[in-house]
Amino acid sequence: MSDWDRFAAGHGPSEERGQAPWSVWSTAETQTSLTAPAWVSPPAPTPVPTPVLAPASGRRAWRLVLAVALAVVLGAGAGGGVWYVTHGRAKVGAGESAGVTRSASAYRTAEDPAGYTVDVPRGWTRTQRQGAKAPVVTYGSPDGTRRLQIFRVSEDSPAESLNLAENDPGYGFARQPGYRVIDRATGPSWAELTYRYDGGRGEGARRVIDRRFEAAGGSLYAVRSSGPESLDPALVRGPLTAAVDSFCPAGANCR
Repeated sequence: MSDWDRFAAGHGPSEERGQAPWSVWSTAETQTSLTAPAWVSPPAPTPVPTPVLAPASGRRAWRLVLAVALAVVLGAGAGGGVWYVTHGRAKVGAGESAGVTRSASAYRTAEDPAGYTVDVPRGWTRTQRQGAKAPVVTYGSPDGTRRLQIFRVSEDSPAESLNLAENDPGYGFARQPGYRVIDRATGPSWAELTYRYDGGRGEGARRVIDRRFEAAGGSLYAVRSSGPESLDPALVRGPLTAAVDSFCPAGANCR
């Protein structure tokens, strides 16, 4: 039985728990003259050569060269921008759309006394209750409507732990009023269940995402994020994704 399951058994099955360097052309003129005798007819003036303009096709060629050069420079800059956007975004957890990102400024890294570091929403308040074998840590939003819970589990696999938490006849959360599965997902070292239920104490309908996973070092943990069912699902998903992606037990190598 997981620590959460034991805890839930005593507290009900809720989740509470500059210019160009060149010019097209350049000209310079130097003129000299001598005074001729009066009887000598002055020679016909030497015509001043008219600058030869580049043909229209030549000018178009220059403009084409400049346009291509400009495009290369701008393209290089745009490529750098694409690299920054794609490589600078926050990690995306399993089950989350690749188009959804989170702002790093909305989270802080907590060195939790329970023995791990984890990213949690800024401004959320930490509480802790002792389970049968390990503490159940809860970070709650200032308005009290959203919660992020973290605890260690003792089953042999994430899938086994999640199945027991859901279906145990005594305390499984499938027994909650209005319980309905929204989504299930599994991976090589994790299992996740999204569901809704009718909350008590005036809370109304609730959405819960429960992820059981193998952390660095091989220990198994659960992270549960919950909020009102009417809330944008991304606001329930976000804290869970941040916590799972950043989670690192004390002493483990999480690089």
